[in-house]
Amino acid sequence: MKKEKEYGLFTAITMIVGIVIGSGIFFKSDNILVYTNGSILKGVLVFSIAAVGIIFGSLTIALLASRTTKAGGLITYVEEYVNSRIAGAFGWFQVFIYYPAILSVISWIVGVYICMLMGWKFSPEIIGVSGGVAFLIIFIINYFSALLGGAFQNFSTISKSLLIALLAIVGFIYGDPKLITTSGSNLVDGNSMAWIGALSPIAFSYDGWVVATSISHEIKDSKKNLPIALIVGPIFVLIAYVSYFVGISILVGPEKIMELGDTHVNEAITILFGEGGAKIFLIFILISVLGTLNGFTLGFMRIPYLLAIRNMFPGSKKVSSLEKGHHIPKISAKISFVISVFYIFLNYIVQKYNLIPNSDISEIPIVASYIVYIVLYGCVINLYRKGEVKGKIMGLIVPTIAILGSLIIIIGGLQNPRTFIYLGICGIVILIALIYLKKENNNID
Repeated sequence: MKKEKEYGLFTAITMIVGIVIGSGIFFKSDNILVYTNGSILKGVLVFSIAAVGIIFGSLTIALLASRTTKAGGLITYVEEYVNSRIAGAFGWFQVFIYYPAILSVISWIVGVYICMLMGWKFSPEIIGVSGGVAFLIIFIINYFSALLGGAFQNFSTISKSLLIALLAIVGFIYGDPKLITTSGSNLVDGNSMAWIGALSPIAFSYDGWVVATSISHEIKDSKKNLPIALIVGPIFVLIAYVSYFVGISILVGPEKIMELGDTHVNEAITILFGEGGAKIFLIFILISVLGTLNGFTLGFMRIPYLLAIRNMFPGSKKVSSLEKGHHIPKISAKISFVISVFYIFLNYIVQKYNLIPNSDISEIPIVASYIVYIVLYGCVINLYRKGEVKGKIMGLIVPTIAILGSLIIIIGGLQNPRTFIYLGICGIVILIALIYLKKENNNID
């Protein structure tokens, strides 16, 4: 059954911007400042370094996106330019590690802002339940209406863009610009290179730019529109992030932000607009984070289906089935829902007992995904050598810079002491996937 093209260029751009901007920038600024020892300049530096990976990476992935309209996004690119088994293993990583880990953390953030807005106690139970209910509502919206889910994505992206611009502007107006150069100088820095570890939380803040590829087959004129979205979106994000980070840091102060943690945004808007104004802005921040949750939910619901149509998932025949009049495969959506709920509970346990200080369960899966990105960037270089990609800039220079940017992010992720444990878990999932694909799909090349 042929699927209708549901999404246009604007939705593709807002999906990238709306997913990337919305949660990380609001609750990772304190983590970044902890790693940089309160230095705003070092924070801007690591934002810019990480941006190399996303901007040049998006330019490179855009080139692959322009060469196919086949459903699957990154899975398709790995399948066509690496091999099918690696594509299947990567898909399993997305289904069982990447998407649900990020969704659970974003759900938790939603719960935090709901508690702020309602004045509820910040207990792990209340935050977890609030975020879980929000995820359920978002899931139902996308399950029954692609257009409604896309419309909410557009609305939330516009709202968060205006909000971030306003907070950045008022930060520069009412904040102390001297903090840009003096912050962190009065704090003891036991490790001069510790700031590189900030690349891990920044990787979370930037993550999501490739999620739009999961709906590539549902984007109108995707060969033209998806590459445009992959180029425009990340550049917009970089400008917004640096402006916001500097603005909020000089307004509240790096030391205060590190002390307040995730609630520093509430402190900033209370300083500016008082208790009443703060409530209004919290509503917009909540909408912003819900937009991120919406985008990841929208993408995750389709991943089991994208594997099933390739016979790479248990029960592929059922999982890949489409009901007449329904815009998404129901079984695929239900699988994503069950896995997400499990991870939401897992994240609750991690947060309740502080099992991962100054981090969460999403950062390492994000860093691990850059390994696959590097492989794809190498494929573009190989296509250039074969003469299938014209021009040294796009065929060689851009993907080479993308590889270097990704390596820097991976090195930054290695600063987390639990990195190898997490990578080991990712490796186990990939190994199980490869064994399954070899056993059940001998027809896959």
